[in-house]
Amino acid sequence: MNKTIMSRTRLLAIACAFALALSMLALAACGSSSSSSAASSSASASSASASASSASTSASSASASAASESASASSASASAEAATAKTQSGTVTTSLDMTKYDQGKVVRAWVPVPTNGDFQTISDEAIVADGATKAEMTEDGLGNKMAYIEWDATVDPSVRKADVSFHAVRQEALRPTITESGDVPADIAKTYLGSSKMVAADDPAVVALAQEITKDQTTYEGRARAIYDWIYENMERDNDVVGCGDGDVCRLISEDQRAGKCTDINSVFVALCRAAGVPATEMFGIRMNADDITGNQHCWCEFYVPGTGWVPADPADVLKAVLNDKLDKTSAEALDKKEYYWGQWDEKRVEYSHGRDLTLSPAQDGAELNDFGYPYAEVDGQPVDFYKPAEFVYSIAFVEDGAADGSSSSASAAK
Repeated sequence: MNKTIMSRTRLLAIACAFALALSMLALAACGSSSSSSAASSSASASSASASASSASTSASSASASAASESASASSASASAEAATAKTQSGTVTTSLDMTKYDQGKVVRAWVPVPTNGDFQTISDEAIVADGATKAEMTEDGLGNKMAYIEWDATVDPSVRKADVSFHAVRQEALRPTITESGDVPADIAKTYLGSSKMVAADDPAVVALAQEITKDQTTYEGRARAIYDWIYENMERDNDVVGCGDGDVCRLISEDQRAGKCTDINSVFVALCRAAGVPATEMFGIRMNADDITGNQHCWCEFYVPGTGWVPADPADVLKAVLNDKLDKTSAEALDKKEYYWGQWDEKRVEYSHGRDLTLSPAQDGAELNDFGYPYAEVDGQPVDFYKPAEFVYSIAFVEDGAADGSSSSASAAK
């Protein structure tokens, strides 16, 4: 009986021990599962974190790509803006016919020929003058180029003919960004602050007017703009003036004389700028805007800002548009023209020469030339009137590049 009880007791103890062992195994299994689950969750979190990091990297890459595209677009926009300048190109031919002058006379002619510049490229310059005693390209002391043709007294008048031609590519001059720094270089001040016979920048009346116009201005640009505005408000275009006008500034600033053509108006701008301490100059050339450009000579100008350089202007073309297009000066169209020609020139022009009071090469027998925008000739030392091409005789033709029939435009816009 006691042994039986002891066996049962021992069996019970074994069973309890076995149950306890099973319970511990179950707890261990549970712990292992939880640990695995936690590890799995941790791995998932790490994976999610990695995915987020990857997404962030992709976003950053996308952002960088967008920034790059934006930068490229800005660059393209800047390039497009820089490339918006228009161009005009073609061949200009000046034809001389001096056969009307009597046998035994010496006939000499000088025809302006352009040179390369910031806004023009010149090529294929040529003289065809088979019967001439001399026919050559020359330059004056300012670098103005010309074709010089001479027929001596022995030449038969019937062969006194010549063609002078060149090819020009002209670019529109767009307004620069104007910044001011430093002083005007001495060589520019010496050349472009002085006076000529017609552009009397040192005349007391011119100086007084320039000071009155610019009294509230402290910058070079401000003074030039004040003068540009004054010309727009106080001068007019006069189509009855001969040629381009003579640019006699002292006459033109008189209250009852404030009208003229391009040389008149732009000479006033140049003289007033110089009198106000702003270097300025004018240039002379011809418009490339029609088939027959015999009467399409033009004068335009520019002023100098230290830190920027030369800045274009053409108040004469603004006033020409006001008159010919019958515009009110307060109208939007007129004011648009005014803003366009402040700091800009159109492309339909080519510059022949610069400077005033000129001695040609070889030197002419007559007086110094006020400017050199027209052919010039002398017969036995006497000047021929270049303002009358039908009597001179000369003609100037323009053939635009790509014009299949040799036609560039039927319109003519002289001076």
